[in-house]
Amino acid sequence: MSGLDPAVADRLRRNADGLVCAVAQQRGTGEVLMVAWMDDEALHRTLTTRRATYWSRSRQEYWVKGATSGHTQHVHEVRLDCDGDTLLLVVDQVGAACHTGDRTCFDADVLLPAQD
Repeated sequence: MSGLDPAVADRLRRNADGLVCAVAQQRGTGEVLMVAWMDDEALHRTLTTRRATYWSRSRQEYWVKGATSGHTQHVHEVRLDCDGDTLLLVVDQVGAACHTGDRTCFDADVLLPAQD
């Protein structure tokens, strides 16, 4: 059982696996760094420690961003969107956010270039 505040838990709209999408954004610049997944316990751990903690769907375990790589995310703010199905983590990223070693997971393919 999670230690997540019931008032917060009641506002979450989880997917069929009990997860909520979490978007990590760089504090100050607004740069979108990565997307991961959280369940109630991962969110509770993040709110308690201010260290971004996610649920790994492939490994079926919790992971603290940077615990093995040193590429940490210090969480300054957590916001819940109006539908309750997405979290925004405003973080200070140390090192690469993406598992590929890039600063952000969104540097790869531009599907629609910016228009002037």
